[in-house]
Amino acid sequence: MGAIGVIGAVVGSVAALFVLLIIGTALLKSSSRSDTTTPVAIPTYEPSESGSDEPTPIWTPTRSQSDEPTQQEPTQQESDEPETPPTRQQQQPQVTVNTSLKNNTMYRAGSLPRLSCPAGNANIFNHSQLKALILKTGKCMDQAWGPILQRQGINFSPPNYAIAAKRGRGACGDYPSAGSMVPYYCPRNNTIYASTSAMARGNGNARGYGQIISWHGGIISMMAHEYGHHVQNITGIMNSWWRSTLDSSSQSGKLALSRRLELQATCFGGMWMRSVASSYPVNTSLRARLFWFYGQVGDYPGWPRDHGKPVNNNLWFRQGWEKNKAYQCNTWLAPASTTS
Repeated sequence: MGAIGVIGAVVGSVAALFVLLIIGTALLKSSSRSDTTTPVAIPTYEPSESGSDEPTPIWTPTRSQSDEPTQQEPTQQESDEPETPPTRQQQQPQVTVNTSLKNNTMYRAGSLPRLSCPAGNANIFNHSQLKALILKTGKCMDQAWGPILQRQGINFSPPNYAIAAKRGRGACGDYPSAGSMVPYYCPRNNTIYASTSAMARGNGNARGYGQIISWHGGIISMMAHEYGHHVQNITGIMNSWWRSTLDSSSQSGKLALSRRLELQATCFGGMWMRSVASSYPVNTSLRARLFWFYGQVGDYPGWPRDHGKPVNNNLWFRQGWEKNKAYQCNTWLAPASTTS
């Protein structure tokens, strides 16, 4: 583990729910917030070596030809196929890990290392510049998440990327969805799909991230959120979320699970932005802008409550930034008031 949304019909849209349903099926085959917001105080426990849930073998994505979905070409001049990183870290031997939501093995991974990942002066309204920045920072995310997950015996492989200038069709649906501008992660082929124009300028009535914050750190933090869904996928969290969603007997229960999944990805995004703050750079002023930005995005009245209120998006981004521990992003143990 969809993506965060913005004012209007952005993330809380019906299209976002549609993408979540497709993702789940594939797996089984407010107001602005000030800089004084207090991060989530819990969970404060140290993750145990074994949880109440029975550990299960980690789900390892397969990439066989027969399993690969047929994709249509993006409906734009150029064709942006998923871009696979040229090199992949050697997979670790498969081990038994806990893939549950509340006591997943990944919560023992600790903090992300401080990395050098200078962003430069990319213009988010220029497709080639923004795409290059997304791919570059994606490699930095590999360098951050890969080692700490592998040390816990979790098989790691980086995601692929399909970055279109305007729009296209991916394995989990169109990107962007009609009336939306959000990118999405598809676990079916481990690919992050995004439209640079939609993210920067918006789509239909949906405001773009670039219309809220013109600094490229806003969009890249959202890509770090999508990368968080990849982390959820390879650690088994996403599979466990979908099983819980199927077991839930009410729509409100399903939405509550969706919010916890999305807010956890936001927390992971906050961890990564903190890990590159000194080199990106994210100085005190830009950090304040990021925190403000996350008080502007989320669910709004009249739309499905599937990603969390703006106040809670701010809360969990700051949780990842300030706590910077994997187990501190355990939204599955947090009070319902922080995931509403």
